[in-house]
Amino acid sequence: MTAEIDDRTLSIPAERQALLRPALEWLARKAEPVAITLGAILAGTALFSLFILSVGKSPADLYRFMYTGGFGSWFSIQNSLSRASPLLLTALCVALPARLGLVIIGGEGAVVLGGVAAAAIALPIVGLLPPIVTLLLMALAAMVIGGIWIGLSGFLRHYRGVNETISSLLLAYIAIALMNQFVEGTLRDPASLNKPSTKPLPHDYMLGNIPGMDVHWGLVIGIVACILSWILIEMTSYGFAARIAGGNVRAAQIQGLPVGRLIAGFTAIAGSFAGLAGMIEVAAVQGSANASLAAGYGYTGILVAFLARHNPLAIIPVAILLGGIDASGGLIQRRMGLPDATVLVLQGTLFIVILFCETFYGRFKIFNPDLWKRSA
Repeated sequence: MTAEIDDRTLSIPAERQALLRPALEWLARKAEPVAITLGAILAGTALFSLFILSVGKSPADLYRFMYTGGFGSWFSIQNSLSRASPLLLTALCVALPARLGLVIIGGEGAVVLGGVAAAAIALPIVGLLPPIVTLLLMALAAMVIGGIWIGLSGFLRHYRGVNETISSLLLAYIAIALMNQFVEGTLRDPASLNKPSTKPLPHDYMLGNIPGMDVHWGLVIGIVACILSWILIEMTSYGFAARIAGGNVRAAQIQGLPVGRLIAGFTAIAGSFAGLAGMIEVAAVQGSANASLAAGYGYTGILVAFLARHNPLAIIPVAILLGGIDASGGLIQRRMGLPDATVLVLQGTLFIVILFCETFYGRFKIFNPDLWKRSA
């Protein structure tokens, strides 16, 4: 499973090879994640097609309805963009700690607690402060709670040696239980009978839509967050130190880098983005905190982050793609008689194949210039 490049087979003068080689090496290294990710997606969809055939349905019809439901019309595109908004932020909750070698999968907990915190702080100040101030305070409260919740996993990882994957997942279940306790108890609106929730926000205090679109401002917030995260990782000394610690923690410690503060800081920033996603769900979609906050955005964000190779800029198109797949679930259910959860099966299949394909990195010589045969 290797491919070799032999400079002797190239009919290019040695001088020109020396000039072209840096560009070829850069292109080869950049092409590896793209090629392996695309291969994983194709393999995952092929396996999913076998599953669809096994239940007596046509994969071609399914993918056609998936495209129609996600991107086939302006209405479908807007629906997909709306569903992508929280995925942008929850994917960052996974991608940022991953630069330090951490696997955080409990973003769902920060989402639900962020939504509850936003609703709780809005209740006493609605009508007393302008809407923009109220929304900013809601966002701040959600980000602080989300940052503390995910930051706790980073703290336990560095200072107590607790596996961050397990701790963040368990904390997510605790967060959902706390959300149910608050929504059905302390913060419950007496008028919410069938579906317990907090008191709904007035229309003037809701996060509005982007002009000319039926998509709320959460999409813009998510895109800005991805851009700022890329700047943090790629263009600041803080991000550079995090990448060093992610590559070799021991080497970072020898160089005197504050690994503990890096881990706690990056996990806190990641959690604040997930908490902000919960606030946006309350202020732009639900209008109140209720059980719908636990919609699985935190878990889908894991797939988005891995598909994007933890690159904040790549998260943007991947989140839109996954948002479109999610938006097509209803159409698939109506037209093909398949359960709405069919798209979840596809997401799970893709995630498993992507994890499996992680073992292929570094195995293809064509993508590894250090293994190329050099001419005499």
